Amino acid sequence: MTAATLVARVLPPVAGARKILERNYLVYRHVWLIVFSGFFEPLFYLFSIGIGIGRLVGDVTGPNGTAIPYTAFVAPALLGAAAMNGAVYESTFNIFFKLKFGKVYDAILATPMRPTDVAVGEVIWSLLRGAIYAAGFLAVMAAMGLVTSWWGLAALPAAVLIGFAFAAVGMAATTFMRSWQDFDLVQLVTLPLFLFSATFYPLDVYPETIQVVTRFSPLYHGVEILRAFTLGAIDWSLVGHVGFLAAMGVGGMVVAARRLESLLLT
Repeated sequence: MTAATLVARVLPPVAGARKILERNYLVYRHVWLIVFSGFFEPLFYLFSIGIGIGRLVGDVTGPNGTAIPYTAFVAPALLGAAAMNGAVYESTFNIFFKLKFGKVYDAILATPMRPTDVAVGEVIWSLLRGAIYAAGFLAVMAAMGLVTSWWGLAALPAAVLIGFAFAAVGMAATTFMRSWQDFDLVQLVTLPLFLFSATFYPLDVYPETIQVVTRFSPLYHGVEILRAFTLGAIDWSLVGHVGFLAAMGVGGMVVAARRLESLLLT
């Protein structure tokens, strides 16, 4: 192995990823309405459930043990769902089309770019879409007075971490899909995550078995981080939540890069 080859494998594929980002920007600037479409689903949930049902529920116990309005409890979870939706939509449906029908990656890999460049670039683009959703949602939360701590400024980087985890795993999963029918499985996974990740109820109201399962939900870890930041309930448990999402993202990146190499270079 030459020194140049070793350096190429060790250093982050920044230059190649930047080219992927530039390519995606040039394509999506003409269809920006599609990019923002997934932002509205959690926003509608916030208005319907957070505000409507919130008036019936009243106050609930927050992560710091104090009573908070139900809307303030639900909003950070819906923020996490917005980041998840943006990352998943981009890293599954769009990646599948480029891989199986558009043959975009076949053309890209005819250049000096590598599968790792493609994986990193597409994951960054997917988490940027999730970040756009999260930024808009966080602005709505702030306007409604649902961000009660200056720690809320850290909610956006936390949402980016959520986007990274779901984008990497979403892209890795897409490389195993064979037809559009397989995308029914995406909804089969994301919908339970959305409903049962302590999104609408505190974890301790679930049966004990469901609590154990919920702790393995990546969205649950994201919700706990966002809820802590927006409500100012900071403690050391956040380190574990961050570590879970970071490990998930890195693992997804590794699988995605290897699968692309296997599919396109062999």
